Amino acid sequence: MYLGLDLGTSSLKAIIMDDAQSILASSSAAISVSRPHDGWSEQDPEDWISALNVVMQALVSKHSDLLAKVRGIGLSGHMHGATLLGEDGSVLRPCMLWNDTRSHEEASELDANPLFRDIAANIVFPGFTAPKVEWVRRHEPDVFAKTTMILLPKDYLRYRLTGLFVSEMSDAAGTAWLDVAKRDWSEPLLGACGLDRSQMPDLVEGSEVSGTLSGDLAASWGMAKDVVVAGGAGDNAASAAGVGAIASGDAFVSLGTSGVLFASNDAFRPKPESAVHTFCHAFPKTWHQMGVILSATDALNWYAGLVGQDPQTLTEELGDDLEGPSEVTFLPYLSGERTPHNDASIRGCFSGLGHGTTRKDMTRAVLDGVTFALADNLDALHSTGTEIERVLAVGGGSKSQYWLKVIATVLDVPVEVPVGGDFGAAFGAARLGMIAATGADPAQVCTQPKIEHRIAPQKDLQEAYAKARDRFKATYPALKAIGA
Repeated sequence: MYLGLDLGTSSLKAIIMDDAQSILASSSAAISVSRPHDGWSEQDPEDWISALNVVMQALVSKHSDLLAKVRGIGLSGHMHGATLLGEDGSVLRPCMLWNDTRSHEEASELDANPLFRDIAANIVFPGFTAPKVEWVRRHEPDVFAKTTMILLPKDYLRYRLTGLFVSEMSDAAGTAWLDVAKRDWSEPLLGACGLDRSQMPDLVEGSEVSGTLSGDLAASWGMAKDVVVAGGAGDNAASAAGVGAIASGDAFVSLGTSGVLFASNDAFRPKPESAVHTFCHAFPKTWHQMGVILSATDALNWYAGLVGQDPQTLTEELGDDLEGPSEVTFLPYLSGERTPHNDASIRGCFSGLGHGTTRKDMTRAVLDGVTFALADNLDALHSTGTEIERVLAVGGGSKSQYWLKVIATVLDVPVEVPVGGDFGAAFGAARLGMIAATGADPAQVCTQPKIEHRIAPQKDLQEAYAKARDRFKATYPALKAIGA
């Protein structure tokens, strides 16, 4: 058996998988986000541990027989979070999350140093770890002075599971301190932030062993003493492992809280100015590229709250047949945007509202707007030389067939929907735990799921969507001009 743990923004999920890769048990626990100021997004790392205890106790109470057979644990988690520890391993302040944009000034200043794009291979986005820690250095100098170790969220879980300070390449690539080509910490980049290698965890590949589960936890959960913990992966690389997107040309679109257009690469092809993320994959000598938008289902959930309905009801109201684009234009920049704008201050908007505008019109506008933002990501990926011929759909938003039809039509690529099952980050983490524990070939473990159906682009609607996207693209500079 193999245990996958995925630390998401809103919950921690655990699954138990057997040798045949069947999921035999699962459990989850909610985690809240604190937003004390506009642009801030934080969590208390102790809440992660509380959630871990909840999910593990649920598994102990119902599936102790399966836990006793677990031989490997894989970890996944939301990326870029800054978890600062003192000498005794205690947490010094709340963890600033991936969608915390308070450090936009620090990010701009670091990005102006050519070393960062040359070595870290990416724009220094406000959401990355380095500018967050730079913000702490400037605004909370006492905390910075006490910081002896900086961990990413899932790696704090690892520390509490194993007692070791270890990270892996895919997550470390999102800090802006990793030499992404050499797959090692960059001393010049750390030095530019007043840090050194002693404050960074050791590095392993995501499919390698990072340590073993502590004896105390193993005993309390009824698990074996020699359970290995894999390096694991950042949530998107773990999702890629879950859907088998590990070879060059494999791609998926993720409609989660954020939106991701992900493509695996067998070569290192950075192009920072495109605002495409070029990161290490969870496997040796592989990389991946992503276009990332900060609000995907998050935008739909926000809108649903405004109109007093749940998202599923709103999307079901649209029916099964694609109607074409809404006359209303929606920009989903509720907390700024990454690809392609790298703009922490821009905010979303609706335009084109009239007396005849209906709730369905606005729902379609939200789905259109997120899709147009993903199309911007596809253009950015194309600019790096990455071509995508098809995408697998994952994430909560992929349950909407209407939305997937919009995506296929606007991106002009077939969208493949896997058969029912859980192929997300927790499943990918379990696969990494399996590889670490058994030494199996990743290509043999991380296979792609069977496809339930394939959604083709609707060619007759593409011209209408192209015109609507032109309006979408023209709205961003107009908003920027008025300081929105």
